[in-house]
Order: sequence, then structure tokens, then C-alpha cells
Amino acid sequence: MVIVEVRNLSKRFGEKESLKNINIKVESGEVLALIGPTGAGKTTLLRLIDLLDMPTSGRIYFDDTDVTQLGKVGLETRRRMAFVSQKPVVFNTTVYNNIAYGLKWRGVGKSSIRQKVDNILEMVNLSDHKNRNAGTLSGGEAQRVAIARAIAVEPEVLLLDEPTANLDPISTSRIEELITNIIHRYGTTIVMTTHDMAQGQRLADRIVVLINGEVHQVGERSEVFAFPRDREVAEFVGMKNIFLVEFKGSKAWLQNLEVELGREMKDAQGYLAIRPEDIVISRERLSSSMRNNFRGVISKIIREGFYYEVQVKVGWVIFKVLITGNALSELDLREGASIYLAFKSTAIHTFQ
Repeated sequence: MVIVEVRNLSKRFGEKESLKNINIKVESGEVLALIGPTGAGKTTLLRLIDLLDMPTSGRIYFDDTDVTQLGKVGLETRRRMAFVSQKPVVFNTTVYNNIAYGLKWRGVGKSSIRQKVDNILEMVNLSDHKNRNAGTLSGGEAQRVAIARAIAVEPEVLLLDEPTANLDPISTSRIEELITNIIHRYGTTIVMTTHDMAQGQRLADRIVVLINGEVHQVGERSEVFAFPRDREVAEFVGMKNIFLVEFKGSKAWLQNLEVELGREMKDAQGYLAIRPEDIVISRERLSSSMRNNFRGVISKIIREGFYYEVQVKVGWVIFKVLITGNALSELDLREGASIYLAFKSTAIHTFQ
């Protein structure tokens, strides 16, 4: 069942059009992640859904009711949602009072409030901090308080704006675990924004990719990552090898390199993309089913956490390959070394 829908939604700030003709449906009980680079319009869209701002054009529906104009219906709808901003907002009082705030405002009895807040404190792992002033908490703890205050009133829709953007890895992990617990315990519909594709894959059922105020792709998390619809989405999900090519039949010409596609394409200019982890490198020419096999020279090696990006120059083209530290050592790879790289036709994504 669709609980939130936006139709033909646009938003202008002066001359700047932040959102352009957005159409999205949010299913009840799902986690929908709005993903995109900084400035894509993610927060603007989230604020419109929460009825904090008015769209320039388009409509917003909640349970099939038009709530675009705030009014009485819109105000009642806002009570059914909760918004947690990127920078956690906590009141200058105890952690307990922060979480109890919405319940007191709704006239819930003291004993019920106590029981509920204690349960939530346990869930967010802040029971030992309940009498502490929330203003003295760390960023990660304050974010947990803000989320706890939001879920205390049991909203039908929880809106999270970049919930881990300013947090360290440990705090990020705790917030993600908390979001997962909320899903399992309450079945709350969650719409969240993030610029972290990996986080979207971990938490979301479906992903909306926003780029420059437009929806470029909507799909299940695995679908968007594995099958980007266009070049912009491919770039965002980490396909570092994106090349302008000439398609001719089942081949693509990348400067003077002939790439086997394994499928027919319309003769035209377009793009092909290959994930860095889908390219295999070796000291010897590979004898395998991989149709595309080239000899090149390592131009640069860059460490990326537990992995290494090996840049291989083939003619005038530079391919980026992702390998482990063990593979780097075993192959004795270094800048200036001659190697072979290969990739399957099925690893190639094409955009025209």
C-alpha cells in the first residue's frame, strides 16, 4: 500500500530550480533511501514530504489524501510523521525529558511515559544516560536521542536526513543498527537521505537516485547498484571506468582499442562502463572466457582502505582496477610494471 506519494513536484529558490518534476511512491513499511551527491535536492525533497516547505508546483499525498496545502489536514498529517535533521536537535534538559517530550505534548499519562521511555532508552543503549543533560552528549549519542524522541510517538513515517553524515565510523554503525532495530520492532515506514551508496544498500529496500534535482533511477538496492540506468548513476555508484566510445555492431571502439560487447548495439556514439572490481589483472596473458584482454603498464597505485586502485595505461586509455593487498603483493605489482588486464563482455554496461 502506498502511504506517501509526490506527483510532478518541483521546488524553486529564486532562480534556482532545486527539484524538477519529481514522481515518487513510498510503500507502507519500506525503507526508501534518497541517494545522491551534495546539492542533489535530497533534503529539499524530505522537507517537502514532511510539509515543512511548500512546493512551487506539484502535489503531495498521504494515504491518498492531498496534503499539499498545509491547513487542518496537513497539520494532522504532520502528527503522523517525524523528522530528524542531519544535525541532531536536543533540548537543554535530561535525556529522559528529551525522549518524553512528544508523549507529554500528546497528553500521555506519566506511568505510560515512564514505561515507554525506559524501553526506548534500552533500545538506543542510553539507559545509563537518562538523567544526563542532553547538551553534554557526543554527536552520536545526541543523534540517538533525536531518533529516540522521534520514534517515541510511533510515527507512521520516519524521515531521516543524512542520519550519520557527521559521525565517526563507530557512531555510524550504532545509528545503522538502531535504524534496523526500529524497522524490526515497529515496522515503521522510513524515508532517509544519504550520499553514501553503501549505506543505502545496507539499510534500504528501494533506492531513489537524485542528481541535480531530478530522479535518474528508482529501484531495489541491488538493481540500482548492478544495473545503473545512465552514465550519471554509473558514476555515482562507483563505476570508475566510464568511457566515451563509438558503438559498431557488437563492438565498441575506445580510441584505438576494440572492445567486444557480446551483444548488438545501434551504431552511434555512447558510453561504456566497467566496475574496477570486474577487471582482472595478471602478469601473464589470461587464458579464459574473457573476450577482452589487453596488455598495459601500471601508471599509478593508490591505497583505498583495505584495497588498492591500480591504474593501468593501455595505449592512451587508463583503466582503474580494484584489488586486495594480498593480490598486490602476490603479483609484485609496482608502477611502471607491464601487466595484462581482462574483463568479460557481461561486465560491460552501455549507455546511448
